[in-house]
Amino acid sequence: MKFDSSAKYQDSHEWARKENDLIIIGISDYAQDSLSDVVFVELPQVGDTFKKGEEFGTIESVKAANELLIPMSGEVVEINEALEDESELVNEDPFGEGWIIKISPSDSSEWDDLMTLDEYKKSIEE
Repeated sequence: MKFDSSAKYQDSHEWARKENDLIIIGISDYAQDSLSDVVFVELPQVGDTFKKGEEFGTIESVKAANELLIPMSGEVVEINEALEDESELVNEDPFGEGWIIKISPSDSSEWDDLMTLDEYKKSIEE
């Protein structure tokens, strides 16, 4: 299983990684593996705003459909348009080409509430 040591995580298996003033969000390798083959990702619109924990999209696989929950409050500034035609990128490279959205965070203190890599690893082992 792959992990990104520069990312932080939440128990619903989304990850967040800082990139300058933005936060990139995707799903963990554990989540994509559990979902199996991703066939569709419903993305929000650029300009949409969300509060931490709100649903910002849906990810569908051959097994199930799951809500995507935003790990930090903020405004969507970019979506990964490649996922519209190549949703399998989430399976192939969840921390790279399979990222889902980028946000401009509205409350940077929420970063501290996310799980570290070690905390996340422990949570998925339980």
